[in-house]
Amino acid sequence: MKKALFIDRDGTIIFEPEDEQIDSIEKFCFLPKVISSLAFIRKHTDYELVMVTNQDGLGTEAYPEEIFNQLQTLMLSTLKAEGVEFDNILIDRSFPEDNLPTRKPGTGMLTEYMKGDYDMSNSYVIGDRETDAQLAQNLGCKSLIIGKDVDGWDKITEIVYAGERKAEVTRTTKETDIHISVNLDGTGKSEISTGLGFFDHMLEQISKHGSIDLIINVKGDLNVDEHHTIEDTGIALGECILKALGDKRGIQRYGYLLPMDDCLCQVALDFGGRAWLVWDAEFNREKVGDMPTEMFLHFFKSFSDAAKMNLNIKAEGDNEHHKIEGIFKALGKSIKMASQRDIHNFQLPSSKGIL
Repeated sequence: MKKALFIDRDGTIIFEPEDEQIDSIEKFCFLPKVISSLAFIRKHTDYELVMVTNQDGLGTEAYPEEIFNQLQTLMLSTLKAEGVEFDNILIDRSFPEDNLPTRKPGTGMLTEYMKGDYDMSNSYVIGDRETDAQLAQNLGCKSLIIGKDVDGWDKITEIVYAGERKAEVTRTTKETDIHISVNLDGTGKSEISTGLGFFDHMLEQISKHGSIDLIINVKGDLNVDEHHTIEDTGIALGECILKALGDKRGIQRYGYLLPMDDCLCQVALDFGGRAWLVWDAEFNREKVGDMPTEMFLHFFKSFSDAAKMNLNIKAEGDNEHHKIEGIFKALGKSIKMASQRDIHNFQLPSSKGIL
């Protein structure tokens, strides 16, 4: 079955000015990396490219069709010179108050793509507005919204070419019930609830500083103590990240060192498939917040074993809170560095040919 990228024009291919009308050459400007990205997608994938755009007032005195056609020709001829041609261009000229089914997020212009010849579940709407996300939902396909899901065309191209890196893990025992969802190509959004406030705060650091979207819900036997909740969260999180990494093609593999006030924290890792933990951090307090300091080592051991990663952690300083928070922040940065993909060198980063 065929796949398609349904791409919005203004704000996605070319900049959209504040008045939302690209009605002069002075307002015409491509988004960064869009030309090279579309050229890469056209050359290296089998997606059809379909432009789907709302153009309010096109053909009126306020927005003459002659001006639109000139700018559209300039855009298309520039893209064509770089090997990019659209398979279809669909333009709705209505105003929002017209409430026509052809206007995004309505699917009236796209009925031919919903008749069974297209694999909509593996197609994308690429845009910059909530209406683009709604269009994707109405079509039954995925969405990549600039400023929400991705920060620009480099990441769009990576996901379209190499795939999404999302995973979910549910781990249920007599001691804990855990559900974790990970998106390695996220923007650092998190929803975390383990029943341990300080632990939640530390896990948020991984999400924020690793640009990882992370959902963690844990129900543990905290009436006994914190041990099972922390250990099993480490295991489930490691399994989820390993699953999200997939075949690891194109990743940098290795990754971070950062200061935090009086502390210096180092977290070096290798997603090489061999579990190992080196731990060089001491704590003089029994607890930080509601988390026993003896469980920090145990969490990272469980995490590195489940993720099949080599983890080398070192922290020095006086403030216990700063040391452990610095470690979790450095872990997030290290994961971000090591999981970064290079689609122009999309190979396994190993001389063995396997990770």
